[in-house]
Amino acid sequence: MKTENISIAGKEYNSNDVLFVFALKSESGEYFKNYNVCYTGIGKVQATFYLTQAIHKFNPKLIINLGSAGSTFFKKGELVCCTQFVQRDMHVEQLGFLPYETPLTSTPVVFNYGLTIDSIQQGICGTGDQFETQMHENIYSVVDMEAYALAWVAKNYDIPFLSVKYITDGANEEADKEWVDEIKNVGLEFKNFLKI
Repeated sequence: MKTENISIAGKEYNSNDVLFVFALKSESGEYFKNYNVCYTGIGKVQATFYLTQAIHKFNPKLIINLGSAGSTFFKKGELVCCTQFVQRDMHVEQLGFLPYETPLTSTPVVFNYGLTIDSIQQGICGTGDQFETQMHENIYSVVDMEAYALAWVAKNYDIPFLSVKYITDGANEEADKEWVDEIKNVGLEFKNFLKI
């Protein structure tokens, strides 16, 4: 395992203390094979399970979630730091709850957790268990399928968390084609961003 210092938000971390979390291997390429990596698969349930397993295995001092996302707000190829998260497929309004509110919990609709990177734009990530092709909401500016769950697990384990998304598509009717075209660029962009 490669050992080096990784500088995040003004703090140095030994690379052995960092856990990199991706949904898919196609999002990391071969650039992270010498680091502690967790591949969760797609969706909130798998993300919760596999990150929890990886925390017990690696005991990280920092979790870095890197992955692809769609957006109608940011442009393709841009990096976005997410420190706020919305569970976009939670709808229990019929029982008197707000859109996206998880019933009978103290978790706010917009869940705040994560480190900020000043050098890149910030966004609010709407996480859901469907690939978004008709993004219309303005409560969130980025869509993915795992980050809310990852942030929630990291907070409950009291582990610092960084989530950076590479915008692969416009979360519209062309999103599937754009995602396939752009996914090959994601790993290299993250390697260059982190300077590893």
